Amino acid sequence: MNRFIPALAACSAALAMLAGQALATDAAPVIPAGTHINVRLTTTLSTRANQVGDPFTGQTEDPIFAGGQEAVPSGSTIEGHVAYVQQPTRAKKVAEMRLVIDGITTSDGKHYVVAGGLQDKNGVDGSSAKDSEGTLQGQGKDKKQAAKDAGIGTAVGAGVGVLAAGGTGAMYGAAAGALIGALHVLGKKHKDLVLHPGTELSFVLDRAAKPGPNTSKDSSVFMYHQPDRSN
Repeated sequence: MNRFIPALAACSAALAMLAGQALATDAAPVIPAGTHINVRLTTTLSTRANQVGDPFTGQTEDPIFAGGQEAVPSGSTIEGHVAYVQQPTRAKKVAEMRLVIDGITTSDGKHYVVAGGLQDKNGVDGSSAKDSEGTLQGQGKDKKQAAKDAGIGTAVGAGVGVLAAGGTGAMYGAAAGALIGALHVLGKKHKDLVLHPGTELSFVLDRAAKPGPNTSKDSSVFMYHQPDRSN
């Protein structure tokens, strides 16, 4: 009979631990759909280096309140992934990227599984959210540099025309130079979209987020798994 006592004690301890986790989960508030989450990026993302499925992390800039209490303190970790990437081309396509968030982890290990799309972005790189899905669009080619390149082409062409045939040559040379300048601009690719650490992003939850198991017990539960690209 005595040999069953340690086993019973172990089972009782396990049940008590599970009950404690269940009570902690029930006590944590549910974050409602439509909640805005301001995030400061902690990783670098770019249309040149990243692919669909690549993970990213950030930190909440403000506390998140739900049910009359603070559900998520500021500085909590945000996990997300890249949902769409379009690399820039020389013609019409500018760089685009879509980001979604998958989870929030607090400093005490509490975790929320979330689904949220980007609503807005603050930064100095000229990119912006272009649609309701939160797709970020790069600024494209540098318009000032394009105008400068075209002007240089026109001036050089005019100068060569003057040397070759005087005033008439200057006119034809300017036209040829302008064409060369325009072709030079068209030959350049649109700029890649780059998001540096510290970039401020604003996400909105698509559905209510419930707390899950404490990540100090199982940190892999909410980890986003990248698709296998080995094939």
